[in-house]
Amino acid sequence: MTSPAQHDRQPLVEPGAQLSPDRLIRYSRQLANPDFGELAQRRLANARVLVVGAGGLGSATIPALAALGVGTIGVIDTDVVELSNLHRQLAHGVADIGRSKLDSVADTVARIDPEIALVRHSLWLDPTNALDLFGDYDLVLDGSDNFATRYLVNDAAALTGIPVVWGAILRYGGQAGIAWSGHGPTYRDLFPVPPAPGTVPSCAEGGVLPTVCAMIGAIMCSETVKLITGIGDPLLGRVTTYDALSGRFRELDYAASDEADAITELIDYEAFCGVTAAPATGGTPGSNDASGIGGAGGADSPVDEIDSRELAAMLRSGAPLQLVDIREPFEYAIAAIETAELIPLGGLGDRLADIRTDVPVVVYCHHGIRSERALRMLQSAGFTNIRHLVGGIDDYSQVIDPALARY
Repeated sequence: MTSPAQHDRQPLVEPGAQLSPDRLIRYSRQLANPDFGELAQRRLANARVLVVGAGGLGSATIPALAALGVGTIGVIDTDVVELSNLHRQLAHGVADIGRSKLDSVADTVARIDPEIALVRHSLWLDPTNALDLFGDYDLVLDGSDNFATRYLVNDAAALTGIPVVWGAILRYGGQAGIAWSGHGPTYRDLFPVPPAPGTVPSCAEGGVLPTVCAMIGAIMCSETVKLITGIGDPLLGRVTTYDALSGRFRELDYAASDEADAITELIDYEAFCGVTAAPATGGTPGSNDASGIGGAGGADSPVDEIDSRELAAMLRSGAPLQLVDIREPFEYAIAAIETAELIPLGGLGDRLADIRTDVPVVVYCHHGIRSERALRMLQSAGFTNIRHLVGGIDDYSQVIDPALARY
């Protein structure tokens, strides 16, 4: 292992034009900071920053970048605002429900500073478009919550020579760092191998405290300012972690691996991460609330999976079936498939006697991630006539019963 590279602290962006008196007044408290001044503010004004996703971390970073004076902010997202977003995605409000997140966040930025240019990229980020997109920007902020997108962002940034400021949040904690090939270690040095599919839940599955979004988003924006202007000591070769329950921060040092393969091209990142299902309708790979797992199924599905149409047909036929909802009680209270029995995943091991062996059993959750874990748990316990609903109640509501689409 090599030692962590030291940042040479050269500004990433050249300064733009002289600031008008109104701009000087707007940023006066910022300009007064030691070692900052007008030149640093002009670099921010000339900077082009791309944000992957307008979800939890995007909602925390995009308005802050606009307030800081970053001149051009690009945002990648394809999702619409939902009620369940509002507790943590503060760039959106009740009036935005059903609207494109891009349109909503564009209005938010315009209210903060109409002179900031917000570029909307309504598309799925993938290996066919990443290099062209990244080539138009100086820096990328990555707040995605699926590993396929994180590796894609890392590799595309490495190939285009720009830094990535990344963040990750889950439940009561989060972490942030910088990946910049040629200047320090990258995300692949920190995580050479992705975790097995289903072992790390998304925020939609595992929960998240909204203040964690704000905390990690603030760190990401500070790192962005440091890179653009050349001030401070950026998080190159270091990861900052935050635990809201203890109020403590920790720091992890890591280095570039001498054994890591060179990044020479973009690959199939879903295959690399073991993700075989297509993304669900809506969402965005990188919005920090997208699972990256969708509702496939059908004739080519594995024998221990069932899709929404087949489940609906079984329910309509009245065929013998035990339908088990392994979500939490509050989720069950919001919406549940008729006849489903609630057995939360956390207590499933103590309820094995309630799982029938004389009829087929189907388990389901929100998106299909927890139900797959429940399936494996029950199979390990000796149950054989059991399947899980691919895409969960989210897919079932889209394909079969829109009345269930409540969260």
